[in-house]
Amino acid sequence: MKKVRILLADDHVLVADALKSLLEPTYEVVGIVADGRTLVEAAERLRPDLIVVDVGMPQLNGLDATRQIKRLLPTVKVMIVTMNEDSTLVAEAFRAGASGYMLKHSASQELLQAIQEVVKGSSYLSPRITRGAVSALLRGDSVECEKARELTPRQREVIQLLAEGRSMKEIADILTISLRTVAAHKYRVMEMLDIRTNADLYRYAVRHRIVGV
Repeated sequence: MKKVRILLADDHVLVADALKSLLEPTYEVVGIVADGRTLVEAAERLRPDLIVVDVGMPQLNGLDATRQIKRLLPTVKVMIVTMNEDSTLVAEAFRAGASGYMLKHSASQELLQAIQEVVKGSSYLSPRITRGAVSALLRGDSVECEKARELTPRQREVIQLLAEGRSMKEIADILTISLRTVAAHKYRVMEMLDIRTNADLYRYAVRHRIVGV
């Protein structure tokens, strides 16, 4: 019987290696990546059945990477494995297209169970966060969250890279766009969100989980 093919994405080497060791007896681990941009490229190239990804990934966070991957590969399953218990983030992960969400400090047996459920086509939530996540999905969005959802994928990429301390020249090189285009995205976002300074932009990115801390 053909093994389920899994792609791992985590910027902590020890965590990624531990996940690989846990999964390899049962599944085929086709690759490990350490940033969200490489994840999208690897997913398109390797065509895994399932992706296990952390939220706080450099260059492109796990949720935005999930959105991009689901547009490219609608049938791929995505499992979020993170330290973050924020129910609003859980709700956003499922809106992005994830099929499962569990916490890194959960028992290894739970991860195996979660992957089984997701591979079969079900959804999975760590039991300790289920109630809060359902409430977050039901109560809808604040005005600020609605504004955040109006941002384009490219604008979110620019925000994350700026918040990570990249220069506009570095961002232009990473995204293969012109310096003028990067500047246009930056100032359009600041206008949309009524943000005045780079420090405010960073705080916004952290608050909306566009970048980790």
